[in-house]
Amino acid sequence: MAVEEKWKGWASKQRKEAEHGGEREPGVLLGRQLAEPGRFAYAALCGTSLAWLFPENEQSSFRTEFIKSFVKWLDLPDAVLPAMTAFADGLGGEGTETFTEILLKDPILKENPLLITQDLLSFSLQYGSYDARARVLICRVSWLLRIPLEDLEVLEESLLESLKEQKEEESETAEVSRKKKERRKKLKRYLLIGLATVGGGTVIGLTGGLAAPLVAAGAATIIGSAGAAALGSTAGIAVMASLFGAAGAGLTGYKMKKRVGAIEEFEFLPLTEGKQLHITIAITGWLCTGKYGSFTAPWSSMLHSSEQYCLAWESKYLMELGNALDSLLNGFVNMMAQEALKFTVLSGIVTALTWPASLLTVASVIDNPWGVCLHRSAEVGKHLAHILLSRQQGQRPVTLIGFSLGARVIYFCLQEMAQEKGSEGIIEDVVLLGAPVEGEAKHWRALTRVVSGRIINGFCRGDWLLSFVYRTSSVQLNVAGLQPVDLDDRRMVNMDLSSVVNGHLDYMKQMDTILKAVGIKTKECQLEEKGSGRLFSPQAKKSQRAAGSEAQGEETTRKEEDEAGSEALPASSAHQQNSSSSALGEP
Repeated sequence: MAVEEKWKGWASKQRKEAEHGGEREPGVLLGRQLAEPGRFAYAALCGTSLAWLFPENEQSSFRTEFIKSFVKWLDLPDAVLPAMTAFADGLGGEGTETFTEILLKDPILKENPLLITQDLLSFSLQYGSYDARARVLICRVSWLLRIPLEDLEVLEESLLESLKEQKEEESETAEVSRKKKERRKKLKRYLLIGLATVGGGTVIGLTGGLAAPLVAAGAATIIGSAGAAALGSTAGIAVMASLFGAAGAGLTGYKMKKRVGAIEEFEFLPLTEGKQLHITIAITGWLCTGKYGSFTAPWSSMLHSSEQYCLAWESKYLMELGNALDSLLNGFVNMMAQEALKFTVLSGIVTALTWPASLLTVASVIDNPWGVCLHRSAEVGKHLAHILLSRQQGQRPVTLIGFSLGARVIYFCLQEMAQEKGSEGIIEDVVLLGAPVEGEAKHWRALTRVVSGRIINGFCRGDWLLSFVYRTSSVQLNVAGLQPVDLDDRRMVNMDLSSVVNGHLDYMKQMDTILKAVGIKTKECQLEEKGSGRLFSPQAKKSQRAAGSEAQGEETTRKEEDEAGSEALPASSAHQQNSSSSALGEP
């Protein structure tokens, strides 16, 4: 309800401004209405931000093409292109603050700097592809301009709400015309996505493909009349279809029709009914009878996006594993093991010789299903990678979050994507909780090529179960779910959840608390506070401190950023502040 009110409030405000804003020339892109110094500073700010966010050589073409198109978007003279290209290649980064000040002094932005976020969103959507890197850039520029990151969410949601409202207000004549077009395209639609998906096609997808001119009229209040005109064109139809996938069905239309390799089950289940310009996919690590017998149960309170899915995979094997874990860990062996291991696991000297004999005698109860699921999770991850690469979800940024074997699915998904061409710009953020994967930085380096925003590794040093299943791997344990990943990259965020997670089963049972600890918005957070950040919200500050980050060496960075006076800085504790703010704020 709160989001719906924001949608309506924002749309109403924009319509009034469109009606009474005589100072703005109709039909002119927002960015072009800035004075020339403002447009230059605007482009330069985006250039330096691109260089800071994506300095890698493999991102060079993205930076160059983005800034080249953006100079044209702002109608700047061609003579400035070499300077802007130099900014995008890493020169002039020290001028970021100056560019920000110049931009904010422009008369158009003095009262409403949010117009920059609005303009960047319009620019990013113009060709029907919402690149994850573009969204990360928008978040950073918004942060630099001290614009609450929640406003981007409201802009995105308002745009889609406007489209839906326009669909509901179609005239009878327009509806008849739309139905005729729908019948003509019916066969093609069936060929693209199958009968089942047609029934699940969303109103946004249908509207985008079949009534684009009407849609554009409603979108004008959000992205400006010039941008809306583009949506209303023939090309605009392709734009909306591209954003949301074939007929807007997206992931709801995908279900594995036949066995793929060793995989027997692979399907996306909707967690929410809404639609959004960015989506979230949650992946459960195991199942067990009772309260947690479904894939969706752990994620019932998550509200990171208006469009969220849960991946259902290999339920037979995950249920077998979950019941084995539950029966073993909730019994006498659990108590004995915790007592015997509290001096060994936490001190990091666990070997095969230190495990209690009582636990080793029943090891097969865990080892057999764990080994099966370990293998299958890797295969599922690779399959997920190819689903995302095929843009089944449309041309939109994707956030992945998973715990235990679900985190392992994500890890192998990213590793697989990193080996393919064209994998950049799909994944925005990833959150891996208690991940049973390699913890050495060299194994994680490839992930930075795929992930545009942040790679969050949530770990628990005292997770003796995770240590136990890896007991034969090496004398010195090196598992991501047990320790930080020492990767020197602005994307990497290590979060110690030891004070929140007492054991591996807590990743499912304490998910609500964990989500708050890592700063992901939940339904409860939405009720408790009106504003929140993109991935890290103000509500997360106390929880993050409780999560016990131990990297004290980053305290200086934290103080410097605090002194910059940013209330919207998306993190709080010392180590987490440095890592998470590095995706959006100053280093």
